[in-house]
Amino acid sequence: MATFSYSAYRKNGSPASGTMEAENQREVADRLRSDGLYPREIVLQGMRPAGGLSALFKRGITLSELSLMTRRLATLLGSAVPLFEAISTLHEQEESPPLKAVLGRVRGRLAEGADLARALAAEPAVFGESYVSMVAAGEASGALELVLESLAEFLEDQQAVKTKVSSALVYPALMVIVGTGVMMFLLAFVIPRIVTIFAENNAALPFITIALIAVSTALRRFWWLLLGLVILAVWTFRKLDRQEPFRLKRDQLLLRLPLFGHLFQQLILARFARVLGLLLNSGVPVIRALEITGAVTANREYQRILKQVREELAEGGTLSGSLQANPLFPPLLVHMIAVGEKGGELEKMLGKAGHSFEREFETAVTRSTALLEPLLVLGMGLSVGIVVVAVLLPIVEMNQLVK
Repeated sequence: MATFSYSAYRKNGSPASGTMEAENQREVADRLRSDGLYPREIVLQGMRPAGGLSALFKRGITLSELSLMTRRLATLLGSAVPLFEAISTLHEQEESPPLKAVLGRVRGRLAEGADLARALAAEPAVFGESYVSMVAAGEASGALELVLESLAEFLEDQQAVKTKVSSALVYPALMVIVGTGVMMFLLAFVIPRIVTIFAENNAALPFITIALIAVSTALRRFWWLLLGLVILAVWTFRKLDRQEPFRLKRDQLLLRLPLFGHLFQQLILARFARVLGLLLNSGVPVIRALEITGAVTANREYQRILKQVREELAEGGTLSGSLQANPLFPPLLVHMIAVGEKGGELEKMLGKAGHSFEREFETAVTRSTALLEPLLVLGMGLSVGIVVVAVLLPIVEMNQLVK
């Protein structure tokens, strides 16, 4: 038994915190929910992440480091190296200080007689529930090295997807930042200087120039009000985000967004299929696998649906039949699951479906960013063009009057 510290929210939104002894993080969460609390953070005592400024400079364990460690452990175990010796070797060779510290604690628990799954479960900030469950199933079946190889491949694929998405969003994000900075500079510093020239000449200004001057004046005089409104909006959102009904509504809205909703669905479905397939292939029972898959699915609407699916499976239903009733699971995925159930190859079909959705997601992200880039350039050009026109029109009219 390990001691966990938790912070949670009651049904009325008030905070609650304390400590609890349990086998793992999942047990703590289940017990909190049975007591009517909504878990916010559950960490092993002595491992609470630093807050404040120290958290900004504390480097965590990256997905690539975790996947590389998993791959090395699978290789060592596949070479008939004993588990304790393999963990000790990884600890000695690890260059990342956070991961080296984690491996040291894992080695200490193994020396005390714990199995690998229990030793990893005591590090919930690094090893998620799906990771620990697959390791436990691998130990029980005697195929731990094969399970670790599958885990390493899955983590590497997740890192590849994350890298591609990040690379695709770098240019659009840079364009938005630069464009916003240029407009703020023009409105806050350039326009006020030009206004004084127009005022000295008592020039009659066109509507577009008057509107631009009004925006510039409001930005300079009431910037504190705009900043206050932004802070208030962020505070209100964070306050509401503590309430489970609001989180459910937020996640439902994200799935209905015109362009990004479809991308979110593809990413969620890819993760659902890959994680569920890996868990089933590792020997985890289907209902327990669905429970873990739901926990690692970030969207609460999908979590709600998967909870209903588990209840139907417990009553004797089939996975494909339960998913078919919900439009958030496309017919292709349901059909592949049905084929896998009939042929006894559900894990294989889920893996294929996960790879398919990942490729579709990557293609959609590439296509969307390719369309977004010229739109951002066009938007920047129009914004700067409006400023230029608003400034040049009065100057042109003043030159005509002089002539």
